[in-house]
Amino acid sequence: MRKTQFANGEFYHVYNRGVDKRSIFLDKWDFDRFLKSMEEFNAIDPIGSIYENSFIKEKPSQKKLVNFIAYCLNTNHFHFLIRQASEQGIEKFMQRLGTGYTKYFNNRHKRNGILFQGVFKVVHVGSNNYLLHLSSYINLNFRVHKLGSEASKLTKSSWEEYASGKEGLCKKDLVLRQFKGAAEYKNFAEGSLKDILGRKESLREMESLLLD
Repeated sequence: MRKTQFANGEFYHVYNRGVDKRSIFLDKWDFDRFLKSMEEFNAIDPIGSIYENSFIKEKPSQKKLVNFIAYCLNTNHFHFLIRQASEQGIEKFMQRLGTGYTKYFNNRHKRNGILFQGVFKVVHVGSNNYLLHLSSYINLNFRVHKLGSEASKLTKSSWEEYASGKEGLCKKDLVLRQFKGAAEYKNFAEGSLKDILGRKESLREMESLLLD
């Protein structure tokens, strides 16, 4: 049993990484397939094959299992900030996503076995302040890992949706309506990330002193 119990309307930080810290995205096609899976598997009624479903021009609208607030995909792990929209939505969505993407990845890259490190991890987001700072951390996660100019090749995130106002997977209004506009949120997010990274550095320094 999980310590965290899921409830409709609540927000959660969901994350996982590749087994043995292995890469789970090897190129742009893997990133694109995972993003497509995030969209296609997010429905109450199972869709079947993503390949077969791609030939359906007009797809009936379906109630979603979860609503994405922010996401980041890195080479060997991912982060989601999501809100449960349907009963057992997170568990159903993550089971479909993990199974479907593993099957695709193993078939494409000629491998066998599990791809992700056990069951996905989850933390309940219990306050609005936590929600805002977590959205910053996830949107700008490529800066946490200092990927620099290589970020476009090694990560995909909802940061562009927030910074540019473009439509995408995320329900951005839940965050952006608390700011005067995308520019104000961008300043907040970059400042928040700076504070988070500063605290992480302080913790590392403290740990090194304790171990000396």
